[in-house]
Amino acid sequence: MYTVAALYQFAPFEDPAALQPGLEARARECGVTGTLLLAHEGINGTVAGPEDGIARLIDRIRALPGCTELEVKYSTAEDRPFARLKVRLKKEIVTLGQPGVDPRAATGHYVTPEEWTDFIRQPDVAVIDTRNDYEVAIGTFEGAVDPETKSFRDFPAWWEKNKDRFHNKRIAMFCTGGIRCEKSTNYLMSQGVEEVYHLKGGILNYLENVPEADSAWQGECFVFDGRVSVGHGLREGPHLLCHACRRPIRPEDRARPEFEEGVACHQCAHETTEADKARFRERQKQIALARARGETHLAGDD
Repeated sequence: MYTVAALYQFAPFEDPAALQPGLEARARECGVTGTLLLAHEGINGTVAGPEDGIARLIDRIRALPGCTELEVKYSTAEDRPFARLKVRLKKEIVTLGQPGVDPRAATGHYVTPEEWTDFIRQPDVAVIDTRNDYEVAIGTFEGAVDPETKSFRDFPAWWEKNKDRFHNKRIAMFCTGGIRCEKSTNYLMSQGVEEVYHLKGGILNYLENVPEADSAWQGECFVFDGRVSVGHGLREGPHLLCHACRRPIRPEDRARPEFEEGVACHQCAHETTEADKARFRERQKQIALARARGETHLAGDD
């Protein structure tokens, strides 16, 4: 059993590049794989490994400047969720593309998972899902507005076009682990929205703490690791990943005529050219050969 830690902290890193080697060395020493992103605004990532290894890495991250209150959500996975470790430098740890946004200055009001269900059912509350369209497609909260964005960077433009829909409404926002809402609520406040709220700890915190019988969640929650999706109690969901378009699919989707392992699914078969598909088939061939040798092919890394 592997321990999975989804983590983030907005913190003032003067020199993120100087932190990179030490974090990578500690993660490798602890047998941890996954992704950590470093930027001047802080750290974000999801990693997995043995329980004691994850604990030692989290201790190392908490020792970084401004990371004492590191936000971490733990879960488990039966199989290794990541094949390799990546510690990368980024301009933003979650990309909104709005230079003036600073969650350290202010964010919306937190709503705990236990309060969330009743809160979003109030008639003057508008609930907005800040995740990407393919994430929303497999699960969301009842009554939530889907902006149908391809990436988080698209959210400000969507808000500008749709803000009049939410006149005289309190805005409640949510995302997978909470990090996007730290930025999106700050952004809305900068746009003059006075009553902005967000789900503390995100969907993962809600699914862990709210019984399914009392839940307003519908479907599964997409996660960016080998589990693909989780449900109530953070149990692994049924979804698989199309390795061509990186979207979630259900096991029965593999029987569709458009499906070809690593080449296409019903969602992307008409989005790629025959040249693309030929390239994907060659990649799949190399992955199969690597597996036959008992190796991990990096192109198949989730």
